[in-house]
Parts: sequence; structure tokens; C-alpha cells
Amino acid sequence: MLIPIGFIIVAFSVFGGFFLAGGHLGPLYQPSEIMMICGAAVGSFIAANNGKAIKATLRSSSQLKRTTRYGKDTYMSLMSLLYTLLSKMRREGVLGIERDIENPRDSDLFADYPELREDPMIMGFITDYLRLMISGSMDPHELDELMVHEIEAFEDEAHIPADALSKVGDALPAFGIVAAVLGVVKALGAADAGVDAMGYMIAQALVGTFLGILLAYGFVNPLASRIDRQVREGVKMLQCIRVTLLANLNGYAPQLAVEFGRKALHTSERPSFSELEDHVRGTPRDDKGVGVGEA
Repeated sequence: MLIPIGFIIVAFSVFGGFFLAGGHLGPLYQPSEIMMICGAAVGSFIAANNGKAIKATLRSSSQLKRTTRYGKDTYMSLMSLLYTLLSKMRREGVLGIERDIENPRDSDLFADYPELREDPMIMGFITDYLRLMISGSMDPHELDELMVHEIEAFEDEAHIPADALSKVGDALPAFGIVAAVLGVVKALGAADAGVDAMGYMIAQALVGTFLGILLAYGFVNPLASRIDRQVREGVKMLQCIRVTLLANLNGYAPQLAVEFGRKALHTSERPSFSELEDHVRGTPRDDKGVGVGEA
């Protein structure tokens, strides 16, 4: 919702201010200039990226609405889920959660967290590393290195759309200048048309520079920044899980392990110690329907 609101504010401020200053919006509509600028931008985007990057950028457009999904409530649910898993593993042994992580969709434990269960990134990361912890054959340092490498790989791949759009945004002002220069060339080629006609054609040519700059800094670059924010939120979620699992693997009790994870969060999304303690002890249930705090 914030993306269209931001775009509306940009368009209203620019075109509304121009209109209030006495300008006429009609001359700003130049289909030929739009075709040159947008066509060149699309062409350069295709030329600069492989099929993987193009598909990733197109897919990212459907995920922009989920940029703010990882808020405080989501982290509280994540801490509660991890506390439940680690508590059950501590109480029943590492094999006690094997059935849950093998079939999360059929698990009563995961049923309390439908938002997390439907997130493939979170579920894949949690279940993969809990399987490795159950195997008991990996050193904590080795597991930490593996998690770091996976998070870095996720970050690099997820940044591809933002990087591709950012480069297109940086090129748009230059394409606007190209369109403007071609418009000036056209105007100079019609020097015998009269001063008024030449002035009108030069004004049309300058619209290209305006459109290139507006599209770059008002629309494309903000989208790239939004995707970058989304990637950072995903990375922070994985880092939170990583810190919590490592703390448990190093011998800390589940309650202290989730405290490690809480400390890894940004202050704007980090619940207080008492909030987290009340939440993890009051919400989840084990596979027998007993509250975790009562077990």
C-alpha cells in the first residue's frame, strides 16, 4: 500500500506544482520521448542481465507487498515457535521433534503458527538445521559456518533484482538526455519553421530530460530501495534463527536461547524481555495440548 501512495505523492507534487505555477500539462505528454526513454531502459536491462536475473526481478514485483511482513508480531511468533521446538527437544530428546520437522504441515506444533508455516524461507531454514542438530554429527562451529554461508548466499541472490533495477534507474537520466538531444536536433533541422515553432519543439525536447530524471528518482530507484529493505528483513529473520539455534546447541536452556535471538533484532522490532517471556510461556502448546509454561 505504501508503494502506490508514495508514487501518487511524487506525481501529485511534481505535476501539481507545475500546474499551480501556470504550466500546461498537455506539452508534457510526449509519446515519442516516452518510447525512446522507456524502450532504451528496457533494452539495457535485458542486455545487462541474464535470464535468471530478469526472472528474479519480475518475480520480486509480486513480493513487494510483503516487505513489511516481518514486524514485531512475526518475531514474537518466531521466538515462541523456537522456544516450543527447543523445549520439546530438551524434554523428549532430539528425536522428539523429528516427526514435526519432517512434516511441518501435519504437525500440531506448527499448526499454532500458520504465518510462519506458510513462509518457505523460514520453514526451510529451521527444519534443515534442526535435522542437522538431530544428527548430532556436526560441531557447533561447523554448523555456524554453514548457516553463515547459506545466509550470505541468500542475500547475494536476493539482491539481484535490487541491483538490476538500481542500474536501470541510474541510466534513465542519461536516456532522458539522449531523447532531449534528438529533440533539439529535430528542432534545429527545422530552423526555417519560425521562432515560435522552434521554441515549441525545443520545449518538447527538454521533456525528455525531465522524464528521465523523474522516472529514475521518483519511481525506479525507490522500487530498488524497497526490494533492498525486503532483503534486509529476510536476512535479519535468518540471523535471529541462527543465533537462537547456536545458543541452544552450545548448551543454553530454551529460554536463554530465545533471549540470544531477541538481542539480534533491531530495537524497533525487538520485544522486551518480559513481553517475550510472557508470550513464549503463554501461547504455544506441546503435542499433548499442554502449555509450555505448565510442562
